Amino acid sequence: MRSSRSSRTAKTTTPCKGEGRYRKIRDINSGSFGFVQLSEDKVTGELYAIKHIERGPKIDKHVLYEIMNHRNLLHHHVVQFKEVYLSARHLCIVMEYAPGGDMLEYVKKKNGLNEGEARWFFQQLIVGLDYCHQMGVASRDIKLENTLLDGGPWPLLKICDFGYSKHEQFNSKPGSRVGTPAYLAPEVILNKRGQTYDGKKADIWSCGVFLYVMIFGAYPFDNPEERKRNLPDKLQRMISRIVESPFRLPPFPALSDELKDLLDRIMVKDPKERITVEGIMRHPWFQTNLPDGAMDMNKKLQKQKSGIQSETDIAAIVEEAKIPFMEEELGYDFIDEALAQQDD
Repeated sequence: MRSSRSSRTAKTTTPCKGEGRYRKIRDINSGSFGFVQLSEDKVTGELYAIKHIERGPKIDKHVLYEIMNHRNLLHHHVVQFKEVYLSARHLCIVMEYAPGGDMLEYVKKKNGLNEGEARWFFQQLIVGLDYCHQMGVASRDIKLENTLLDGGPWPLLKICDFGYSKHEQFNSKPGSRVGTPAYLAPEVILNKRGQTYDGKKADIWSCGVFLYVMIFGAYPFDNPEERKRNLPDKLQRMISRIVESPFRLPPFPALSDELKDLLDRIMVKDPKERITVEGIMRHPWFQTNLPDGAMDMNKKLQKQKSGIQSETDIAAIVEEAKIPFMEEELGYDFIDEALAQQDD
């Protein structure tokens, strides 16, 4: 027996059903962009994370930038892009699945990391970010939630989510205040309309916040008392401190002098005086226990040519996705059939 129109419409907000190649396993997460599902390739049996963005007004130039910038990044420490396709309701971005969850979950479970473990992840983050920068891409949203792990006792870190990314040659220069407030560099906060800033320098500041959070389990310019009291303007207070307050390290846990020096060089409010990615990679703390070949890896990987879905095909698919979904055009037989596949 057919369900009513209202129930039918509600259930079809979860796609991964008419296109054929992928089978939904489970939901992973959701946000203002849409949602992500773990899905299986029916032909190969491989698992992928598929990001779904609703067709229509949400599909703009920034979505195209995200896909194009991500497409060309072929690196061990970047989540691999596979393809983009259209379903009835959504633009679907297929990516490598990282089963170990994100770094925020990992750090919370560990209640903060010691220096050795934090260095292991930070080395991977910087090597991956250096590659992105050399490929012309600034992330503008480096944070623990945007780095995934592949699992294992010493998991590999992979940068993901290029929704705010900018390419130095193909996109306009960074000028908007985008990213996650606690990770924003001072120059991003202070930037005025019509001005621009160096997205790569802003990424370095965010990496410093990333390192701080791994070790201390808190944000460097946060105030725990304000959070306890749940003050309505606590976020604005934190943003003001990022701009106005000096960077200070808590007394506990005690850090090595080398790590203190590196953090002091990263968390510099003047981007012109802030350490570069190259400077970080040459720093003694970073160099400790650095795997062989890590310093030269990116030069070799830059020479790779992407054999993934062509830019022309991607641009055409994204353009078509700008057309809003119209349920009436599908017909209820198609919807009921899709629901049956989903429920199976």
